[in-house]
Amino acid sequence: MPYLHPAPGPQEHPTPKDARITHSSGQSFEQLRQESLQKGTLFEDADFPANSSSLFYSERPQIPFVWKRPGEIVENPEFILGGATRTDICQGELGDCWLLAAIASLTLNEKALARVVPQDQGFGPGYAGIFHFQFWQHSEWLDVVIDDRLPTFRDRLIFLHSADHNEFWSALLEKAYAKLNGSYEALKGGNTIEAMEDFTGGVAETFETKEAPENFYEILEKALKRSSLVGCSIDIRNAAESEARTPFGLIKGHAYTVTGIDQVNCRGQKIELIRVRNPWGHVEWNGSWSDSSSEWHSVSPAEQRRLCHTALDDGEFWMAFRDFKAHFDKVEICNLTPDALEEGALHKWEVMVHQGSWVRGSTAGGCRNFLDTFWTNPQIKLSLTETDEGQEECTFLVALMQKDRRKLKRFGANVLTIGYAIYKCPGKDEHLSKDFFRYHASQARSKTFINLREVSDRFKLPPGEYILIPSTFEPHQEADFCLRIFSEKKAITQDVDGNVDIELPEPPKPMLPGQETEEEQQFRALFEQVAGEDMEVTAEKLEYVLNAVLQKRKDIKFKKLSLISCKNIISLMDTSGNGMLEFSAFKVFWDKLKKWTNLFLQFDADKSGTMSSYELRTALRAAGFQLSSHLLQLIVLRYADEELQLGFDDFLNCMVRLENASRVFQALSTKNKEFIHLNINELQGLIPAKMMEERAWVRVSEARKRHPSSSS
Repeated sequence: MPYLHPAPGPQEHPTPKDARITHSSGQSFEQLRQESLQKGTLFEDADFPANSSSLFYSERPQIPFVWKRPGEIVENPEFILGGATRTDICQGELGDCWLLAAIASLTLNEKALARVVPQDQGFGPGYAGIFHFQFWQHSEWLDVVIDDRLPTFRDRLIFLHSADHNEFWSALLEKAYAKLNGSYEALKGGNTIEAMEDFTGGVAETFETKEAPENFYEILEKALKRSSLVGCSIDIRNAAESEARTPFGLIKGHAYTVTGIDQVNCRGQKIELIRVRNPWGHVEWNGSWSDSSSEWHSVSPAEQRRLCHTALDDGEFWMAFRDFKAHFDKVEICNLTPDALEEGALHKWEVMVHQGSWVRGSTAGGCRNFLDTFWTNPQIKLSLTETDEGQEECTFLVALMQKDRRKLKRFGANVLTIGYAIYKCPGKDEHLSKDFFRYHASQARSKTFINLREVSDRFKLPPGEYILIPSTFEPHQEADFCLRIFSEKKAITQDVDGNVDIELPEPPKPMLPGQETEEEQQFRALFEQVAGEDMEVTAEKLEYVLNAVLQKRKDIKFKKLSLISCKNIISLMDTSGNGMLEFSAFKVFWDKLKKWTNLFLQFDADKSGTMSSYELRTALRAAGFQLSSHLLQLIVLRYADEELQLGFDDFLNCMVRLENASRVFQALSTKNKEFIHLNINELQGLIPAKMMEERAWVRVSEARKRHPSSSS
């Protein structure tokens, strides 16, 4: 999957509306349903077929799976029976309790549920074996179509199912989410907050219960009243503890749903209680205030009915809030809007979204620990212009999400460790250089770099201009990302392109013939010897001349120039159109060659004889080329090797191609220097058209080498 975007940058946050069609046919759910009805056949989804490729990518089923439609499993299937409730979510043979906990939480919000599970479908009139669900992905809603063939064993659903075997909405929802992420296996392991965000487009907030604020009960109470989705879990110290049961009946490393919070009168005291649900549909807390505990004997029947207390082994239970804080380690809240994070009245938040990429060798600079490359990360300028009501600071929230890591698991991709830092802008509308970060500390940053899909934090800073830098912890790690910035007042954001001012030495003065160095005199003699009486050379002769001269250099690593490279040079310098290079034109090129050689040596900071892709970025700027970050990415793909290094011949080829491409464009005078502004559309000939596609397949091939059992 390519990580390059032709048009990154700020976008308006979409409002809820019709979701984008995702089926490969380009047809909507209704069009596909009507087509099946007209044909008199049940829909079969070729995008997510009923075979093993949709189930697993690294293993084979341990039992013989049979794909069946609900009508082949039970006589009278129902989509939703008696309303969609949290008891409709019972875990099967798939380790996706995090997803099930989110679905259970979703059922508590009627409006959000109706968006994810559209009501225009069922097994009654109009049934055609096709269903659809809607999920939020990276700032847009997607409509995911599936057929209703489900994996079974002995006429029982293998994965998620309802306690009522005639009800199928939850099983079909799980299948649609599996399709969204590539397979059922891709759903193994995760954080509840991930699915909660995909169900709402909301923003996450995580609390460690041992470090929670004093008003934590009020925070949870307010979140549930505002229909926020809430999950909780117990940490594990090692893999052996995963799904281990505590003496109190709780499961470690397991995702639970918080379904209620309330107070109860017990012996004249107000006791704070919280209701939690295990998505397994059984295995419950057995401590104080559990289903059959003696504490309930002191509570009136009316109070028990108000709290919906039952003694059923349905996975749901009450517990004292103090016990909840003592036994659970983490609580995740997905607020449907950032407003729910505020303690006071609701506010209208401004939301801006940036889509970007970390690309190895270009924009994947890693965190501030890696000073040499940190500055190459994407940089977003944030202008805070208005303070909060009655305050001297501006409140904003930053949520950084890495894209599609679950979908790419089959290719060996893992969730990367990500975070961000915020710096005071020095006042220039340009990409900040390495020296800036050497001498300036950040004004704010994410609490930690962590391997989660999303990192989000809330900040308060004085009005002004800031630079926000999202990054992975390690450099050279690739991913697409979605950066959302929520602000209480209108804020302005823009991408800062990768342009840096370089202090250049004074250009050398032209030499008179009598002042030529011994090397230059030898070169003139060689040119005359090769060119003959007409003093013109072909590409073949130029290849011989340049290789003879450049291979004598000891301070650069140099492979032989190819014939194609020399043809490009002649194309650049040939004014007569005869495909030959005369000495006067070559003298001009020779001056360029000396300039480029000096640049190569100047920006080869470690004196390795090669130039890194990060050093190339500043060298091109110094040569007079002011290129977009996207074009720089393409140049790195074309000219750098697997170690992100360029030899001198690669660098020379790059310079010649850029010179050729820039001929037709005007130079823009900036600070008494001439700079060429090029964009991707104007330089289509610079990089092969299939470069991005080749890049994607290189990534897949490398992943397959690491995981030979994986399939596409």
